[in-house]
Amino acid sequence: MDYLIEFYSWLKAGHIISVISWMAGIFYLPRLFVHHSEKVATGSETDGLFVMMESKLLKVIMTPAMIATWGFGVSMALIPGVINWGAIWPWVKLFSIISMTVFHFWLVGRQKEFEKSQNVLRGQTYRIMNEVPTVLLLVIVIMVVVRPF
Repeated sequence: MDYLIEFYSWLKAGHIISVISWMAGIFYLPRLFVHHSEKVATGSETDGLFVMMESKLLKVIMTPAMIATWGFGVSMALIPGVINWGAIWPWVKLFSIISMTVFHFWLVGRQKEFEKSQNVLRGQTYRIMNEVPTVLLLVIVIMVVVRPF
């Protein structure tokens, strides 16, 4: 894996770009769900529009960005000496990234419920859940930049 060090700057750039794309979607999709659940009648033309927007956001932007984020991140992590796995911070970061990925798949499940007209959650639930990625993002950035442990 030593050969990856030659590409470290490119891997890091790709990682940052893909994280930004993933996070943009992960913040926006729950907001779409808030409005979809509160303002849109099931089976209406607007319902179909929201389902299409939510589906494309997930399939065209969020999921590819998540896969790229993981790919670039794992590639950087495989470079010897880049991460001190004896410290606590990379483990906290990894746990937070796994949690963000679980949240992503929770959103996938909710989108499928909207697609089948089976959503049972209220807008307030989506508003609260929208705070989850914010907290995780704060933890991840602090672990990488400050490395407090």
